[in-house]
This record gives sequence, C-alpha cells and structure tokens, in this order.
Amino acid sequence: MALPLSNLVLSLLTFNGYSCRMFPSRTAALAPISGNKSRFPGLDPAGELATRKMVIAGVLSKSNQDSMSSILTELERENVQQEEEDDADDSDTTAKQPKKRIADCWREIQGQDDWAGLLDPMDPLLRSELIRYGDMAQACYDAFDFDSFSKYCGSCRFTRRKFFDCLGLTSLGYDVSRYLYSTANINLPNFFKKSRWPKVWSRNANWMGYVAVSNDDTSARLGRRDIAVAWRGTVTRLEWVADLMDFLRPVSADKIPCPDPNAKVESGFLDLYTDKDDKCRFCKFSAREQVLTEIKRSIQQYPNEELSITVTGHSLGSALAILSAYDIEETGLNVTADGRIIPVTVFSFSGPRVGNVRFKERVEGLGVKVLRVFNVHDSVPKVPGIVFNEHVPEMVQKMLEWLPWNYSHVGVELCLDHKKSPFLNDTSDPGCFHNLEALLHLIDGYHGKGQRFVLSSRRDPALVNKASDFLKDHYLVPPYWRQHENKGMVRNQEGRWVQPERPKLEEHPPDIHLLLLQLGLTSDI
Repeated sequence: MALPLSNLVLSLLTFNGYSCRMFPSRTAALAPISGNKSRFPGLDPAGELATRKMVIAGVLSKSNQDSMSSILTELERENVQQEEEDDADDSDTTAKQPKKRIADCWREIQGQDDWAGLLDPMDPLLRSELIRYGDMAQACYDAFDFDSFSKYCGSCRFTRRKFFDCLGLTSLGYDVSRYLYSTANINLPNFFKKSRWPKVWSRNANWMGYVAVSNDDTSARLGRRDIAVAWRGTVTRLEWVADLMDFLRPVSADKIPCPDPNAKVESGFLDLYTDKDDKCRFCKFSAREQVLTEIKRSIQQYPNEELSITVTGHSLGSALAILSAYDIEETGLNVTADGRIIPVTVFSFSGPRVGNVRFKERVEGLGVKVLRVFNVHDSVPKVPGIVFNEHVPEMVQKMLEWLPWNYSHVGVELCLDHKKSPFLNDTSDPGCFHNLEALLHLIDGYHGKGQRFVLSSRRDPALVNKASDFLKDHYLVPPYWRQHENKGMVRNQEGRWVQPERPKLEEHPPDIHLLLLQLGLTSDI
C-alpha cells in the first residue's frame, strides 16, 4: 500500500517530533513542529525550506532522491503560497494602518503623552527606539575594560572617535562627543574596577559612559537633533545592591538646586553622581559637572535646530540616568536662549528605585519623561524599598517619609516576562533575569499583554548569550561567548605576547571652566 504524500513528507522531515531550523546566528537547532505554520517567528522561510531539502537528501538513498523531486516541488509551492498569504495579510494591515515615520511622531515616542496607547499593543516605532537606546546602554558594557590584568582596567577599550565603529554600531548614526568618568567614597567592588598593575591609568576613576549626538542623516530621519547620554551599570555580579541599600539623603545636600528639602535620593547614587577627587586628573570634575557641561556645549552647537535630550542606562546606570535627567531639568539647562524647552526623556532598563515619593513628584512635575522597562522576575527593580514603596498608599508614604527606606519608582512602566519567550530557559539564575541583552530580546518579541511572543525584527537571539547562559541548549549558542580576541594580547616585533599600548586617554575639554561658569557652577580647580 502506497504511503500518502503528506505522511511521507512528515515522516521524512520529522525526527521524534522535531525538525531542523536555520537561525540568524547561523547555527542549526531543533524545534517542535506545530502544523503548517511551524516556522519560528522572524526566521527566514527560505532557509527553513533549504534545511528541509538537506534533511531529505541526507535520509534518502541516491536512487530514491530522484523520486522525491515532486515532493520538493510541493514543498516549494506550499512555501510560496504561505508567503503570498502572509504578504497579503501585511498588505491589508498596511492599507488600514499607514506606516508612520519617526520624524512625524517623535514627541509621542519620547513620552509627550506618557506613552498612552503605545504600550498595549506595543507601537512598532516605540519598540525600535527602545531597542536602539538599549543598544546604546549595552555598548557601555561591551566597551568597558573590566579585566584586572589589563593596565587599562576601568577605562573604555576604544577611543571616542571610533567608539561605535569598533562595536559594529555605526548604523546608530551618532558621534560620541565626550566620555564620562566617576569616583565615589563608597564600597562598590563590582562597579569600580582597578588594575593589578602598579602604574595604573587612574586609581580612583572609572569610565562611566558617554554623551553622543546624532549625525546629520540620523537627525533628518529622527526629525530632530538628539543628544544622548548613556550610563554604565555594574559588569558582573549584583552585590552592589547590598552596598547601596544605605539611606536617603536630600538632593539639595549635594548642591543640586532642588527647592523641596524633603525630596531625597539614595545616598550612594548621589555619591557616584557628585563626588570628585582633586588628585585624579579624570575625576577632578564630578560626573555631574561633566555631563551638564557637555549638554550645555551640545545645545550651544545647534542653536537653531529642534533638539531632544535622551538619557539611558541599565541597572545602576539607570539610576544615574534618572538622576542626571532630573538635574538637567532642575537647573533649567534644557531651556534655550530663545525660551524653547527641549524635551528630556529617560529610557530606563532594569533600574532600581532612586528616591522617595517627594523626589518622584518633583521629577514628574518638572516634565521629565521616564519609561522603565524591566523583567518581572528581576530582583533589582524591587530594591531599595522592599516594604515601603509606590505600592503603599501615597498618604501612608508621605506620613512615613522620614523613614530612610521609603522609596518610590518614577515614571511609566513596561513590565515583561522572560517566560513568554520560547527561546529562553526556565532558569533560576538572577543574573539572567537582569541581563540587558535578554531584556532587549523580550522587547523585540513583545506585542502587548496576552499577545503571542513574536520576534519583530531580525535581532539575533544569540545576543542573549553574549554575557549569560539563558538560551535553550538546542540553539547551540555557547554561553558567555563574547570574548576580546586573545584577551587583548598581541605579538610584538620579537614575537612575544604583550598588552598593546593604547592612545592617550582623553581628559576634560579645555573650555569646561567657562561652561561651568555659564551654568552657575563654581569650580575649585
């Protein structure tokens, strides 16, 4: 009795309920078949068809391969038909919903209306912008030298002018205008990195992030000149949470001009932002002074253009992003000479709480827009303020505002769940829950509450394992795969392996004193 065509194809393409797939990471994997639409979302159907052909060729003898040509033709016809149906659906959707341009709605994407109607369902433009600014924050990790055997440990591995080129992020369309450094008199063993080499580039400074400005082409696409600030978070473990669970301190205590003495933030965040060290040539100006003067310079450089200020950061860097964005608004730095107000937006990724409810009210009252993106299983966004936080009635919060552990999140939240992604393991590792690349993967597949997880772009799922072990094993992507080639060692002329010298690290621009005076900030240097 002849085997029906459909059963024959199924028997040849199926091995214990699995079929081969082709993934953007160029690795083969096994995944369950689920009817005709068995392709993984966002993956290349042509690649899947080619893989099926290879499977068939592998299990058939040479004499039987010729008899399978009609089956392959059927598969191709089925694939083309499915693509035509998908294209038709896309055409209908496009006809009903004309494609928006970021230049036409950038103020809404930046939070002008607190992202009303853009989060559920997820607006495609907002998703792409979140991933873009998330990549800027991720760049802080990828560029940071945290190898204690490196003489440059604690610095950026690349020069400012080649920053995005070296990271393969030229498509972002930004130019780094300044690097940011910080110091603090607090114990953060996994934040401040130091070299074991005795002649270190700095004993007290660490590279914190950068300020970048969109180039002409990107500015034309965005509909404005965007000034972006990206802050670095911790590199490895999460002990910094315990280090920073100290106490709340008034913002005005560190000379930030806050009119409300009861507006308080976590003291460790203030130290990182405002501390300086006269003995260190990189930290003789605080991180606060560095970022404010660079924002001032950038605004002066483009006096007649539409501008925006976007601050981003992950983890501890998210807290610094909120604090610096608030400072920009509080000092009036975002008001131009002709009275125009430059919108200030924070895209926060997996950030902790920063201050109390009075600080939250002050930030939101000034007009700073904050969108917090986090994984519901991540513990970092739940601290500080595990007991007294925004979930307690506001009246109770204000009655107990004198408590040093009474915190409140700022802004609008976008809560994601890694268990919705079919790509990720069901692990108990808190580092995976907190991983930024994993969070960007979740943003890529999120379409709204209750919606199916479908990757919206060709963002490679292999990026999740760049610094974690979160992908399912059958994707064959090794954990922690991102490595600096030969750990930075090169052969010298004598054939010995040595650490190469780097260009001289940039310090502070010569006009920083003038800019500080223009901002009304006095310098002791």
